[in-house]
Amino acid sequence: MMTRMATKRRRRLIVAVVGVVVVVVLAAVLGPYIYIHFIEGPAPAKLELPKSSAPTTSSASQGSATTSSSVAGTWNVGTGSQAGYRVQEVLLGQSSTAVGRTSKVWGSMTIAGSTVSKATFTVDMASVVSDQSERNAHFEGPIMDVSQYPTATLTLSAPIDLGTIPGDGAVEHYNAVANLDMHGVTKSVSFPVTAERIGSGIDVLADIPISFSEWNIANPSIGGFVTTANTGTLEVLLHLTQGPGNPASKSSSSAGSVGGGGPITVPSTTVPPLSVPSG
Repeated sequence: MMTRMATKRRRRLIVAVVGVVVVVVLAAVLGPYIYIHFIEGPAPAKLELPKSSAPTTSSASQGSATTSSSVAGTWNVGTGSQAGYRVQEVLLGQSSTAVGRTSKVWGSMTIAGSTVSKATFTVDMASVVSDQSERNAHFEGPIMDVSQYPTATLTLSAPIDLGTIPGDGAVEHYNAVANLDMHGVTKSVSFPVTAERIGSGIDVLADIPISFSEWNIANPSIGGFVTTANTGTLEVLLHLTQGPGNPASKSSSSAGSVGGGGPITVPSTTVPPLSVPSG
């Protein structure tokens, strides 16, 4: 009798243990999926040029194109400009996208005739934020070490021939070559640029692919929870104006620093806060 009761208790214990294991496995598999697809939702969309009221193609606008002198001069980074990163992640087997951005961007571009002769743009790296405090702390510390490398600067290293100056609302595509000084490393980068004239301003969009190892940046993976790709994208959207533009940040790590407005609010991305159960 005692033997049968002991056997039943062992069976119940085995069933309970198996049940716990199944629950843990389902939580590990379904938890990230549910969080990413039903709670957090999609990552912020890629930066894009603002929609003009009456967009035209370059061919359609040549008849109304203005002279090169209308765009000659110095164009400063103004309100509405943004820069940040986009990196693919895998959270416990589920693919997601990490996005961080800031509006603390400053610099200028000089146009002589129909040629962009020089341009320099700087980003306050300490103000780049995502929606996750853990990710932000990791970005500011071991990944980018913003206390030592508070800014990233992109400097045009070859002129850009604009050709026929497009009219208002016309979108043009160019290729740019520049030096990117980031995380204590300066390297040459080549990337496409899309530009649009909107009234008295010029909007410029660029996506610059970044291989972390080339800038001595540690892979952003976090333990065994979040695994990231070895490459990412530096996203830049500039609104250029011939007005005063954004002031340069005094110090990205000091109190009272100034720039092109505070960090923008980024919609929820896809990595939940990580917590380790006690005991």
